[in-house]
Order: sequence, then structure tokens, then C-alpha cells
Amino acid sequence: MLQNTHIRRFFPVLRQKVYGKDLVYFDNAASTQKPEKVIAHIAGFYRESYANVHRGVHFLSQEATEQYEATRRKTQVFFNAKHTHEIIFTRGTTEGINLIANGFSQLLKAKDEVIISAMEHHSNIVPWQMACDKSGAVLKIIPINQRGELDLDAFDKLLSPKTRLLAVSHVSNTLGTVNPVKKIIAKAHAFNAAVLIDGAQATAHFQVDVQDLDCDFYVTSAHKMYGPTGVGVLYGKELWLNRLPVYQGGGEMIRAVTFEKTTYAGLPFKFEAGTPNIAGVTGFGAALDFLSEFPFDEIAAYENELLQYATEQIRQIPGIECIGTAADKASVLSFVVKNTHPADIGMILDKQGIALRTGAHCTQPLMAFYKIPGTIRASFAFYNNFKEIDSFIQALQKAVKMLNP
Repeated sequence: MLQNTHIRRFFPVLRQKVYGKDLVYFDNAASTQKPEKVIAHIAGFYRESYANVHRGVHFLSQEATEQYEATRRKTQVFFNAKHTHEIIFTRGTTEGINLIANGFSQLLKAKDEVIISAMEHHSNIVPWQMACDKSGAVLKIIPINQRGELDLDAFDKLLSPKTRLLAVSHVSNTLGTVNPVKKIIAKAHAFNAAVLIDGAQATAHFQVDVQDLDCDFYVTSAHKMYGPTGVGVLYGKELWLNRLPVYQGGGEMIRAVTFEKTTYAGLPFKFEAGTPNIAGVTGFGAALDFLSEFPFDEIAAYENELLQYATEQIRQIPGIECIGTAADKASVLSFVVKNTHPADIGMILDKQGIALRTGAHCTQPLMAFYKIPGTIRASFAFYNNFKEIDSFIQALQKAVKMLNP
């Protein structure tokens, strides 16, 4: 079993106080804190190893390039991609989805169909709306039930010979629902549709094997995985990445340029135009090294214990309703307080040192489904503990009494 006290020592931010209270950081679904190993790596890279990558013949450029490409190899292994060149570095999950959606906007035809779900983050809604507007394709939505689970019978009925792509989240950022993505990938493939999985909320919590899932694309962000912001991973099957058109033009993504014609580089550089976030990518490599020190089955089991304990405690407070009660959940607890706006609760909790998220969480259609303005969301990482949950519950009880005397 994970030794939580040991893990917390690696995260310097967790040792500080906020408004005189010990910081309780429960906003991990938005972004995780960074271990000292990642912080030190990025600082050291800028002090000792920084140079541009891939183009220089001098020592520093060669060293930086090796660290950059070593991270690509680590990422391939971490997600069990078949080829290193199937790993594309982006600025984050959002850019990864936009890259694929932009490509499909040029492949889709009028009356083709794209399927997403009712629980998607805006980043997995808006790009597909744009792609459909540009191509004339039709956007279809998988409904959910009140527990926050996909209606798979309805999904079966949406699939048709016109289905070209399915884009769905592995884990809902608002509800914590873990979707049966392997099952729905197989269903979509039976209709020869490509599948993109938004893994932003999954990759820090359990092992993801893209070959086992058999997805065509998988996207995630480094900052959700104890790494730096401004770095993302797009995995794509070689066949699909070769088929898709380029996303951006510039340096690095070319083979030869003349005023008459430009030819493009092969994978992965075809999709990596311009100078990348070199320190961020190598910092992500350090985050992967850190994560790899801990068994994912133990991470998942411990975070599930935190979720179950927090859920049991919160349900004892009168006037609170949990939003998202799926049978299979990651460590996200969303709830509302009767006759109280989520932001008011969030501000009171902040004064008690409790950092969590309130609002629609970039899932406005989901809020409309539940007929609420937003939720209060506590999201847990493996550096959190039961004592913090007790502090959170005590502060929440105080806030509820203040707003509902």
C-alpha cells in the first residue's frame, strides 16, 4: 500500500499555510501539484542544458535534443504505443483534440456523422462543432442517465455506416465517471469509425495502454500528471497520423521548401511546427519518471479509498446532493448545497485553507442536463490524505451553517 506521508514529502507546495491554515489542495482535476524532482529538473535544464533542439550541431543542442527525444521514448513506453513516432507533443489536451478535429474537417463530407457524449469538456465539444460546420457533417450526442453514466443502448442506435469518428472522455472531469472506453471503441470500430479518447482525467490515476484499448487517438496533458503546463501528448496510430493533413506550417515540420512547393517531414515532426516547449517536455519526462516509481494499481486503490470516505462523510451533511454517482468513478466528488450558489461555498472554504473548484467546469451542457448553475468539486490525488478530508468536511459543515442558518 502507498505510504502517503512519504509521497507528500516530494511536493513542497503542500507544506505551506493559506490564511493561517494548512493548505488542503483538492483541485487536482484542474491541475496537479509538482514534485521537487520535476521542479529541479526544469530549473537545472535552464541552468545547464538549454538550447534549441533537432537543428544544432553544437554540444548543448545535441544534449537538449537527446533529453527531448528521450521523453518521447518514455512516453511511448508509458502508454505502450507501438512506435515512438506515434507520440506527438502538443501544448495540451485541447491542442491535441483541435489538431485531430482540424484534420477531420478536411476528411469529412456532408452528412457524415461525428459522435461525442453529453458529459464532454468544452475542449471535446467545440472543435467537433467547428469541424462539422466546416465539412457539413452532423454531430450526434450520446445521452447519459441521472447517475452520470453513458446510455450505451442509445449509443448503439447512434452508430451507423455514416459514423466517421467517435470522440469521448475516458473520465469525466465533472462527474468522475470512468467510461467503458474499450467496449465503445470496439463498437465504433465495427462501423469502421475512428476513435479519439480524451484522457486528461485518466492518465494520473490508472494505467493507460493504448494498444490494449485499440483507440486511434489518445490525448492528455502533462500538468494533470504532476508535470508542467504547456505540454500535451497526442498518441495516434501511424496509419491515421499519416493520413491526416498537417495542422500548422513553419520550421521543423518541413522536408524541403521552395517558393514553388513545400514537402513535409515525416512523423512525428509533421505535426510539431516551430520551436517546442523544450524545458516543459523534458520536465514531463521527469514527471513520468516520478509516476513510474509507484504502482498504478496502488494509486487507484488508495484514491478510491479517499473518494469513498469523502463521499460517505459528505452525505451525512443535510442539504447536500452528490452530482455523478456512477458505479465506476475516479477520484472526483461533485456536489451541490441546497439553496446555495457553489461559488459562495468555495469562497468560505478557501478562507479555511481548502482549495477546490466551483462552477460549470467547462461542461455547460452537463450543467443544463442536471438543471444546476454549477457544482462544488473536490478532486483527489495520491498525495492527499484522510486528515485533509476531515478538515474539508469540518469546513464544509461550517460553510453550510453560515449560508443556511
